[in-house]
Formats: sequence, C-alpha cells, structure tokens
Amino acid sequence: MSEQEFAASSSPAARATLDHLFSVTYEELRRLAATVRRGNANPSLSPTALVNEAWLRLARAPELHAGSRLHFKRIAARAMRQLLIEAARRRNAGKRGGGALLISFDDALGHSPSTSQELLALDECLNELARLHPRQAEIVESRFFGGFDVAETAQLLDVSEATIHREWRAARAWLALQLRRSL
Repeated sequence: MSEQEFAASSSPAARATLDHLFSVTYEELRRLAATVRRGNANPSLSPTALVNEAWLRLARAPELHAGSRLHFKRIAARAMRQLLIEAARRRNAGKRGGGALLISFDDALGHSPSTSQELLALDECLNELARLHPRQAEIVESRFFGGFDVAETAQLLDVSEATIHREWRAARAWLALQLRRSL
C-alpha cells in the first residue's frame, strides 16, 4: 500500500493520532534503536534509518490503532525487531555460522545482539517462548526491544510489577538456556 493509499484508507483523526505519537516518541525510539542495534555491522541500519523504516512500515499498516504512547512504543519496537531480523536473514542467506552467542538480558541491556546469528537465534527463541508463555515473550519484547521499564511493562500488560519481575527472571533464564543449547 502506497502512502497515498494509506492516507485515503485511514481517517484523518487516526492518521493525526499516529503522527502525533510518532513525533513525541521519536527521540526515545532513536535511543532505543541505537541500544538494540549496538555492535551491528550493517551500516544501512543506523538508528535513524531503523526508526524511519519502522515508521514507514507502521504508516502503511491499514488497521493500526495505537491508543496510547506505551502501546505505540510497543508496536514500534516490534516493527524494529522485524526489520532487524529481516536484515539479519538477508545477510545470512545461504550461510551457516558457528560461534558463541553472547546475548545478555540484564536489566540495563548491557549487551545487545551484535551479529546476525545472535539476532536470528534470539528471534527463534523468542518465537518459541511466545508459543509456550505468550506473556513472558511480550515482557521480553517490551523490555529488550521496546526499552520499557518494569512499571511501563506492568501498565502495558495490566499486571503487577511483581508479576513482571517474576516473569522477566523466568523468561531470561529460559532464553539463556535455549540460546546455549542452540550452539
């Protein structure tokens, strides 16, 4: 769908809301993109390019309804994750590499996936976690790719902060085990 088709298919109010949410979260999304893609050797996905590509993807979505700033950040984080995965798949097309996966899920996001293999392994494990424990996968995606803190994640998922802490720990442990097994 072209930008013109999107504009014709969306109500002006919905488009204005989406534009406003993007503009108020742009710098935050750019900082997040820099954190998530730290160490990525793909120069075509600078933080600015990643955020802008995510915005273009979101702007073309015919049924996108982001009711709040948190909800919009979550949708944008998912779009950035998908773009990073697609770029990693393109770079790895036809290749199979070894090596240790060095992904860490500490609260400060001390280490983000730095290679295509790490990012693809993380995506595969997150997809499996989503099948087994959907809320835990949402927590990881919100915290790791969305940059949400515990309070924002709890508000977004409508659960207590204690639940977020508990399930974040469980999800990190499960992912670490799965990533080690995938070597």
